[in-house]
Amino acid sequence: MSLYDDAVLVLKGYEGQDELRQSYLDHLAAHLDGMWKACHAGHVTASALVIDPERGRVLLTLHRKLRMWLQMGGHCEPGDATVAAAALREATEESGMAGLTLLPGGPVRLDRHPIPSPCHWHYDVQYAALAPSGAVAAISDESLDLRWFPYDEVASVADESVVRLLDATRARL
Repeated sequence: MSLYDDAVLVLKGYEGQDELRQSYLDHLAAHLDGMWKACHAGHVTASALVIDPERGRVLLTLHRKLRMWLQMGGHCEPGDATVAAAALREATEESGMAGLTLLPGGPVRLDRHPIPSPCHWHYDVQYAALAPSGAVAAISDESLDLRWFPYDEVASVADESVVRLLDATRARL
């Protein structure tokens, strides 16, 4: 099964955000290259909010280009077998943590957002990744900073999309 086929299956099985979910499916139906950064009409991305429920905190990255506190994530790559694998790879690379596991149940949320030219949209499929006990984060070259935030501080540092992702993740926990 291709990454494209996996994305379609994941989206068809995703419950909630019906109108937005359908826009993802419509985009992929219209753009067979819609999984890749080269698709300038927009492309699917995969992200994961790294969470430590035992300590009531999340790990956010200060994105180098956007200069915003965000969850880990990015573009799908040819070696990614599934959208979930892409999200886990991105979370592992950007957090520097081995042993992350995705929260069961598939994506937690979808978030479509505009991006600078030459592309137009990121169709982000958002997961949550559980940090193993005692894991130590290490900043990557994609970040200006990497920091744990208590749940109640996230709204003061991150935008509404991250807050919604945290709320949905906590509801699933």
